[in-house]
Amino acid sequence: MNNSTQRILSQCLRQTTRRRLNVRCRRWNSTKPTFETREWSTPLARTLANVIKTTGPVPIAAFMRQVLTSPEGGYYTTKPGGGGEVFGKKGDFVTSPEISQVFGELVGIWTIAEWMAQGGKKSGVQLMEVGPGKGTLMDDILRTFRNFKPFTSSIEAIYLVEASSTLREVQKQLLCGDAATEETDIGHRSTSKYFDVPVVWVEDIRLLPHEEDKTPFIFAHEFFDALPIHAFESIPPSPENQQPQQQEIMTPTGPVKLDKPPKPANTPQWRELMVTLNPKAVDENIQGEPEFNLTLAKASTPSSLVIPEISERYRALKSQPGSTIEVSPESRIYASDIARRIGGASEPPRTTSKRGTAASAPIAKRQPSGAALIMDYGTMSTIPINSLRGIRNHKTIPALSSPGLVDVSADVDFTSLAEAAIEASEGIEVHGPVEQGDFLQAMGIAARMERLLSTEKDEEKRKVLETGWQRLVEKGGGGMGKLYKVMAIIPENGGKRRPVGFGGGVIM
Repeated sequence: MNNSTQRILSQCLRQTTRRRLNVRCRRWNSTKPTFETREWSTPLARTLANVIKTTGPVPIAAFMRQVLTSPEGGYYTTKPGGGGEVFGKKGDFVTSPEISQVFGELVGIWTIAEWMAQGGKKSGVQLMEVGPGKGTLMDDILRTFRNFKPFTSSIEAIYLVEASSTLREVQKQLLCGDAATEETDIGHRSTSKYFDVPVVWVEDIRLLPHEEDKTPFIFAHEFFDALPIHAFESIPPSPENQQPQQQEIMTPTGPVKLDKPPKPANTPQWRELMVTLNPKAVDENIQGEPEFNLTLAKASTPSSLVIPEISERYRALKSQPGSTIEVSPESRIYASDIARRIGGASEPPRTTSKRGTAASAPIAKRQPSGAALIMDYGTMSTIPINSLRGIRNHKTIPALSSPGLVDVSADVDFTSLAEAAIEASEGIEVHGPVEQGDFLQAMGIAARMERLLSTEKDEEKRKVLETGWQRLVEKGGGGMGKLYKVMAIIPENGGKRRPVGFGGGVIM
């Protein structure tokens, strides 16, 4: 290599080195935000990120509970108060009661039919709704009841289970009007604008007393889909877990031999799906990347060791690596509580309320009475998988995005609800689930709509009535008739009758 070539090569190397140094300086001086300075999608996203960074990934159930009901930015607890809407055309989604008043009217008629079938008790009837939303369903039900005086005279109280103070105020205005509200030991209390009976709000159904001589009629419409879920995946035994385990461990005082070393894991194991931070968004600050991701836990968690063992349906899938399941323990708790209120419990458990006081313990009822109607979207008999979803502005979006601004829900496992109800009380039986379209048709929705249309002269209003009821029963396209299911819990009667809407007729 001659001197001229060497000088040219040296010059090129110096220029290249200088450019690299300049690039490094620019990167070093970059204003790319750090974890502490980055702009999060919502204040609640920052809070959740801090928790995950400190403690590690969290279960889906913990994430759902915070994004939906956290007092500091939760979807249901703060959005209405902040000027936003949740339900209806101006909100993020429309529920069946918001689509047509006929939905609530038919639920009211179902309740009266069931009350008549049980002998028409003259007193002690309680109306309960869990997750009342804006109060639209209960308002339509109560308005329907006004035409049935023998039934309304038997009602002693209306109970609403609502964790959101902002939604509670919306419900109060619709159901009670200008009636005063007072705080009680278990929640809040006002008076119905339809009947002279109290309307009582509690945050958890377990705060309501179990009374032997009461007849509760309980409604749950799009309530169970919002209860937190855990998700699990069955994984095959890893090669390292099948190796002989260590016979001794090191302690501060030296090695200690194990009398009973852990056995190799040679069977499939459940692993929990956890919510964690997405490094592409948080560390690399790549635009468009979600802040949170789902990841499979690297080891067993307390939930993965216990929750999938509560049902034979889940245990049967454990041996099939790759199987995934979604389980909602809280849903089973509510289903059990509802069943005991209707059928009683032979061995009432002692429970503790969220406020730290002893909750009302279920009792054994001499005569099971009352009924429950559960209306939601979910599976008929299979276990839900990969159903976690987010809804905003009537569109489905990633469930982990914009915490607090997105409604997060999952399919309801109706078989799990039935299983929990039957285990909780020998005094009940479960019917369904049936598809919402079939239930409403059996309840006479076509005849009711024909009557309404015959008296409505305004063409625009007629069109709204037509499209509304068709959407409730249609099973294709955007219809709700197949997607939504209905399940009933009634007193055990030895198979002598089926409730209306589930193959039975009206019994006088």
